[in-house]
Amino acid sequence: MRKTKLHDLVVAGGRPAFDEKLHVGRPNLGDREKLMQRLNDVLDRRWLTNAGRYLCEFEQRVAGFVNTKHCVAMCNGESALQIAIKALGLKGEVIVPAFTFVATAHALQWQGITPVFADVDPVTHLIDPASIRQLISERTTGILAVHLWGQPCPFRELEDLARAHGLKLLFDAAHAFGCAREGRMIGGFGDAEVFSFHATKFVNSLEGGAIVTNNDELARVARMMMNFGFVGFDDVRYVGMNAKMNEFSAAMGLTSLEAMEKFISLNERNYQLYRKFLHGIPGVRMLEYRPSGRFNYQYLVADVAPQECPILRDRLLDVLWAENVMARRYFYPGVHRMEPYRTLFPDAAIRLPNTERVCAGVLVLPTGETMAPEDIERVCEIIRVSVQSGGELMRLLEKSPCRVHRDMTR
Repeated sequence: MRKTKLHDLVVAGGRPAFDEKLHVGRPNLGDREKLMQRLNDVLDRRWLTNAGRYLCEFEQRVAGFVNTKHCVAMCNGESALQIAIKALGLKGEVIVPAFTFVATAHALQWQGITPVFADVDPVTHLIDPASIRQLISERTTGILAVHLWGQPCPFRELEDLARAHGLKLLFDAAHAFGCAREGRMIGGFGDAEVFSFHATKFVNSLEGGAIVTNNDELARVARMMMNFGFVGFDDVRYVGMNAKMNEFSAAMGLTSLEAMEKFISLNERNYQLYRKFLHGIPGVRMLEYRPSGRFNYQYLVADVAPQECPILRDRLLDVLWAENVMARRYFYPGVHRMEPYRTLFPDAAIRLPNTERVCAGVLVLPTGETMAPEDIERVCEIIRVSVQSGGELMRLLEKSPCRVHRDMTR
């Protein structure tokens, strides 16, 4: 149903624009026939895990694509991040952005390492090197930066900072597979980088993650740590866990890799359509990607500026959810306002003005291979009508006794 007037919206008595929910991060599938061939081969071989054929091939393909010596694939990105932190010998305090998925901080806190929250650039949403510089102390052992929305961090400044202070530099690259800056693929920066291949990522392995690095010793230790600390059959050298990727996940990962360029092309088309249809709406702006980089466009990020937009971001989200457009307010309310961090650092928000502002305005919109151009146009119509209705819509929504329930997954 087209939305041109306030009374067309569900919150004003209209019918939903979409019969089925449009989700952020709905999985891309790739070639189903090829996937099923691989899964059947796994079953025929009866080699379901423990460095099988498809796992080894997946690691080789990923390392080759990002131009690193090593790829150590694991069951999920969080486990990969935890093992990278452990293998790097991080302890004490590690500086990390507060505007990220909570798993970034949890990977440190879980191991008794204190995450120290840095502020972000208000335009790119990436960690701000100037903020990091102010937070370095005698207890700091590393920097954990995040390539948010697939945008490469200011790696030269971060590498200079780490070198000057003798710190380890680790990148959470969960959003950034397939992205590059200055001709260098994300994956080869710092001491190591960690990818996520979760189902919501444009390249996915159902569940999965990986450490990529050029450090031979780090890769060797990580491989032991993800397999209970074993070297061979009965020799344990490290305290480890079971973080191995299984063959079904690796088969899905390979199938997804083969469709990667198609997925990127579709995502970029969707990004350009959102830019076109949202253009000129007061207070609503799309995140701009640098023209010189390579991006996967997996995250379609709009910013709703409260000083310019006549409807608040959260109320716009209520309108969209009522229309079955399941937009998201990543990474609300900021890690520093989640437990246990809000109790441990009750004054953190004072030091993070840009993070606070970004958390209040970000709106992530649906994309992926299931989104047709006409779907995007209808989503943007809902936003345009909502903003044009402004105060009238806000007064209508204030009479509503309930709000749309929202959860958060990466």
